[in-house]
Amino acid sequence: MTEICSSQHGLPGATDDSHLMTSMMAVLGLASGALVGFSLGLVGGGGSILAVPLMVYLVGVPEPHVAIGTSAIAVAANAAVNLSNHARGGTVRWSCALPFAAAGIVGALVGSIFGKMLDGQKLLALFALLMLVIAGLMLKTRARVGLPDAKMSWSNMPAIVGLGLGTGTLSGFFGIGGGFLIVPALMLATGMSIMNAVSSSLVAVTAFGLTTAASYAWSGLISWGLAGLFVAGGICGGLLGTRLARLLADRRGALNTLFAAVIVAVALYMLLRSLNLL
Repeated sequence: MTEICSSQHGLPGATDDSHLMTSMMAVLGLASGALVGFSLGLVGGGGSILAVPLMVYLVGVPEPHVAIGTSAIAVAANAAVNLSNHARGGTVRWSCALPFAAAGIVGALVGSIFGKMLDGQKLLALFALLMLVIAGLMLKTRARVGLPDAKMSWSNMPAIVGLGLGTGTLSGFFGIGGGFLIVPALMLATGMSIMNAVSSSLVAVTAFGLTTAASYAWSGLISWGLAGLFVAGGICGGLLGTRLARLLADRRGALNTLFAAVIVAVALYMLLRSLNLL
């Protein structure tokens, strides 16, 4: 751990060196946050998977671990804002969401520790492979009614805790919200509807993001200034994306397919970069 911390001195992304962030990085950070927020508002999820590659390849954060730690803050903030909206609508199934998130916090902490131990370029390559999986999940139809009053019981508690632990570990390892993994996991464990799963997943996304961010912050692997700009851009982009989503409601399937294609393209680019083929 000491080696990881010491390697950050002099880098624009390190916590204690955030004043070295250039004006161009600041502008690109704001724009990247807007892109992520816009995609989240437009397709309803998956946009946060682009946060890390945008920070590394567009903003120019030199250390992948700093990009992951910083994006975890942005993911948690976006999820918390969306969670408040869903909670007011009464669609969050708290009895399932809270134990799922609690188990996942342990996994996120363990996952983040192992993620920091892995070489940055290898981590980006694995991250790209996960993006391909998530793109596949986005294209998979989940038109299922589900149970309207799903609750935790003795029968589904092992599945809730086990899947929460697993998704939390992946979330912490890669520094992502993991919504597209959490939603099907909640549906599988409890039988709840897709709408309730999307709403309830935000509890876990917020908790996992904060846990991962805390772990990376402890190691000095967060650029707080860049995180603030990313969140601010995300709020503005989210408003625009949500407004456009309402106008294009009848083309939701096409938007999902298009966005999945973007994720695949970015993932392939990351793999080629990680293999030094670009």
